[in-house]
Amino acid sequence: MNLLLLEEADFVAPDRARLSGRRLKHMLEVHRAESGDSLRVGKLGGLMGQGQLLHLGSEYAELSVTLDQPPPAKLPITLLLALPRPKMLRRVLQTVSSMGVPRLVLLNSYRVEKSFWQTPFLEPDAIREQLVLGLEQSRDTVLPEVIIEKRFKPFVEDRLPELASGTLGLIGHPGDYPACPRAVNEPVTLAIGPEGGWIPYEVDLLSNAGLKPVQLGERILRVETAVTALLARLY
Repeated sequence: MNLLLLEEADFVAPDRARLSGRRLKHMLEVHRAESGDSLRVGKLGGLMGQGQLLHLGSEYAELSVTLDQPPPAKLPITLLLALPRPKMLRRVLQTVSSMGVPRLVLLNSYRVEKSFWQTPFLEPDAIREQLVLGLEQSRDTVLPEVIIEKRFKPFVEDRLPELASGTLGLIGHPGDYPACPRAVNEPVTLAIGPEGGWIPYEVDLLSNAGLKPVQLGERILRVETAVTALLARLY
């Protein structure tokens, strides 16, 4: 936890916050903080700054908070991601949040097992928990928007063209395609499929919506690796 993330309910006064639970445990066991210490803090959806520990006990911590710094800028990208396996989903959500993706669309695909959509990790609170962990890691305060689309064809045909309008549309897909561009200076809409990639029908629909296939080489990567590699290459 590189940022102590505060929520509105934590504030007992405009410049004072009281914490317990997971964040208190982290301060005690990982930071090994003491009263008087200064910690980097941020308000969820708002500014970042410093918090000085006024009280640190076994039941709660109280901080005097000064928020005067903006969070880091988000990447100019919309990420479309075929729903990964539930355990991988948690890691991917943290990665997306920590790397500064502002909008994530979780999308169905032919190779996405139906059982994946039943996972409790898709519950709003479960998604939020993983996104918060990503923000704490990267020192950010703004949650990504997460959109769930269970119907591939209607989304790609009806909504994606407008969503991708004015952006560089890319499909991360193994095969005989051009290499993914590097260090782009424009907004991107990027679609990453399941392990094994999109099926040809899906590639065609995505292409008709304005996206073009690109590849990272001959190796087939895990979804979480492909997400990190493609985002790092693009930006």
